[in-house]
Amino acid sequence: MKIKHYILIFFAVIFLTSASTFTVSYYFTDKNDDNYFEITKNLRTMSAVYNVINTYYVDEPQPGKMMKTGIDAMLKSLDPYTVYIPESRIEDYRYMTTGQYGGIGAMIQKQGDNIVISEPYEGFPAQKNGLKAGDILLEVDGKSVKGKSVKDMSTILKGGAGTKLTIKYKRGEDVKELTFEREDVKVAEVPYYGMIDNEIGYVKLTSFTNTASQNVGKALRTLKDSLGMKKVIFDLRNNGGGLLHEAVNIVNFWTPKGQLVVETKGRIESMNRLFKTNNKPFDLEMPVVVLINDHSASASEIVSGSLQDLDRGVIIGERSYGKGLVQQTKDINFGSKVKVTIAKYYTPSGRCIQKLDYSNRDTKGIVHEVSDSLIHVFKTKNGRIVKDGRGVDPDIEVDLGVYSKLTAVLLTENYIFNYATEYQRKHPSIADSKTFKLTDEEYNDFMNSIKTEDKISYTTDSQELLKQLKEIAKDEKYLKDSEKEFNDLLTKLTPNLDSDLLRYKDEIIKLLENEIVSRYYYQKGRVESSLKYDDYIKESVKVLNDTQLYKKILSIKE
Repeated sequence: MKIKHYILIFFAVIFLTSASTFTVSYYFTDKNDDNYFEITKNLRTMSAVYNVINTYYVDEPQPGKMMKTGIDAMLKSLDPYTVYIPESRIEDYRYMTTGQYGGIGAMIQKQGDNIVISEPYEGFPAQKNGLKAGDILLEVDGKSVKGKSVKDMSTILKGGAGTKLTIKYKRGEDVKELTFEREDVKVAEVPYYGMIDNEIGYVKLTSFTNTASQNVGKALRTLKDSLGMKKVIFDLRNNGGGLLHEAVNIVNFWTPKGQLVVETKGRIESMNRLFKTNNKPFDLEMPVVVLINDHSASASEIVSGSLQDLDRGVIIGERSYGKGLVQQTKDINFGSKVKVTIAKYYTPSGRCIQKLDYSNRDTKGIVHEVSDSLIHVFKTKNGRIVKDGRGVDPDIEVDLGVYSKLTAVLLTENYIFNYATEYQRKHPSIADSKTFKLTDEEYNDFMNSIKTEDKISYTTDSQELLKQLKEIAKDEKYLKDSEKEFNDLLTKLTPNLDSDLLRYKDEIIKLLENEIVSRYYYQKGRVESSLKYDDYIKESVKVLNDTQLYKKILSIKE
């Protein structure tokens, strides 16, 4: 029976190879005979290897898993954005393009062996049925979730709208159980918009899904018509991008109909496109500031790069990520898809901001940035110099520095998260997100809770550098004469938890307040709370309130 099984597999492989050969022949004949030969040869080789492994390998192979591994490895050799999407991951694809999925509406995180609710989305099943940040998930539908990964747990919690699930969870010392229905969850692309002062409005966009421009438009019209907005800050920080046509529609809010926003160019000339604005603009005169950072990518860079090229807005922040590639999704067999990079995009000045050159890997397969010798200079509408190959450079750079090592530990090891959980249990309500402040007494309470922990361990950069210098001095035979000084200085630089909690109080308290506010006001509150300490916002207000400075940056003559 086993021999018959392998014979059937063998003929199936031969059939698939023949079918693949026919498909390749149909597409490539009269187009590229060399490509046709290479593809058919390698398809046959792959089928032969697959058959040998399936017939002779020592352990029973898993054909589906093995083939997916091969597909993933093949696509990985191209770029990170060309990916295979099996039918089982279509829900994730749907979320990427629409911001919508079937589930409970909550973010989760791993803490040790536990899966913890990190933030419920306001108005969706988790929040409506009483789940809160900090709740530890124990069981779903009677099955333990201990030790599950975030990815596995996400799959378990997702499902079609209307399907029921039962969740057992732990809150403090109490164990509770809930049964409720999943819903279609739509994550807000615009989690917050509001007025910074009497004239300056603010809009935060987190992704370019298929309703992004619609919701940005609603926010802009509300701010202008109802709240008197005369200038606007458009926040694209940490926005990884999305749909290209949504980026074009958003640029259209501040540029005239018929304006070229982006051009795509790829290997297949017939697929090259010019994308121009199609709609009546929102406002052609309103001063605009766009905020970006090193996690602003793709569609975010189309918006910021195009507005910069057209001298229609001042870009403030950090250099953007540098993703100048366009993907298109193709349906293939058995309900699966392939998302494939088909082109590079070019902003109105003619530049492509793609930073990594995936077509030229080194001998170790490592991808490097576009070399300096290949960087080109372009000019904006008003003649300002911009460059390609490096992402979008801001007109005004904001250096936020880095967190202290202690703050980083408190954040990544969930000390701040867990304190916010306890804070909410003791305080049924707080002031609104704009005005909430942690008192000195409450910060002392946080410090005392930290000091009871015996696991906090961290080193400072100066401590690490001094240790390296000591090793160099030892190698150079200078250590014997200076060892006492080294040791004395090392003692002074050794972290002290008590003093460091006071030394870094300002940066720690900002994170504490933001996490606490999110427990009461969710995503909207988190964004609103962060604005009062935001150096990007301070710089934006300065530029927007100084008309001459704004015009000077854009080189606009009176």
